[in-house]
Amino acid sequence: MPLVAPSNLLTFEKLKKEGITVLTPDCAKQQDIRELHIGLLNMMPDAALEATERQFFRLVGESNQIAQFYMHPFSLKEIKRSAKTSEYVENFYETFEQLKESGLDALIITGANVTQPDLALEPFWEPLIDVIDWALENVTSTLCSCLATHAVLQFRYGQKRRLLPSKRWGVFTHRVTDRKHPLVNDVNTLFEVPHSRFNQVGRKQFEAAGLHVLVESREAGVHLAVSADLFRAVFFQGHPEYDIISLMKEYKREVIRYAKYDRVDYPPYPENYFTLKTKAILDEHKDQVMAARSSKQVMPEFPEKVVTRTLHNTWHDTAESVINNWIGKVYQITNSDRRLPFMEGVDPDDPLQLRQK
Repeated sequence: MPLVAPSNLLTFEKLKKEGITVLTPDCAKQQDIRELHIGLLNMMPDAALEATERQFFRLVGESNQIAQFYMHPFSLKEIKRSAKTSEYVENFYETFEQLKESGLDALIITGANVTQPDLALEPFWEPLIDVIDWALENVTSTLCSCLATHAVLQFRYGQKRRLLPSKRWGVFTHRVTDRKHPLVNDVNTLFEVPHSRFNQVGRKQFEAAGLHVLVESREAGVHLAVSADLFRAVFFQGHPEYDIISLMKEYKREVIRYAKYDRVDYPPYPENYFTLKTKAILDEHKDQVMAARSSKQVMPEFPEKVVTRTLHNTWHDTAESVINNWIGKVYQITNSDRRLPFMEGVDPDDPLQLRQK
């Protein structure tokens, strides 16, 4: 939680310049411990719906802010689902209409599987725009993940994502580019983030949209960026919410697709994810799969249990820290006058002032 400055001690001013949140006593009195209501627009396909739900709930729940977190998952009816998953959503998810009525303190929007070359052609495009437009006007802060980031950049800023030469897939090293921003305060300046996507919005596109890049990778590009007001919209291109086995599960699905002739080439390994020992195990499995495929035999079982024991998670702690900072700012704003203490005296419509601040 933030520091409270009961005096004009110079140390408090120095800490504020470093990006530490320091409240005045009057502002601190408004920080009543209370509940926070966080929405999760889960657009992931059936196979990943519940896993994505758990991943984001876990990150929020691990936040050490003194508050009670009420999670409100919902989806879009335009996303095609099986009867079983539709029943799950019907039983356990809320509707957008219900959440508009009750309100939210924060919103997380997941990625989604797409089938069209242009996002505007997807059946969920217009409903997604409705959610985002409402959120940016009525919710303290909205965190957009992967495809949601691409959607906002396209329809609000005219910056379309671009197809990559090949899938960006693996775990990549990132660096913090603005250490004073509160979302990356006390976060490791060098850390890893998983990525899994065929498209990208580049740094120049974020900057052309007036957005501020906080974290990027030489290999994987921009991961974390924020709106010009420093907080209203937060953008992820990577997947810091991923479990340790997420990329392995994705690789397994691609191997099965190859075995079923749903893809022509054998899937490459996610970069910087499998150890040399793991690759040796999977190389042997690849030989078995290709032999079975050519001879029309039953496919060998994927060595999931063996592979899982060799995996390492090198991103979760940093992801937890970023989400913790995000939740902390939501808590502070929604308990005061919906303006960050470090934005006092700043015109939120003046990006130059915001950068200088």
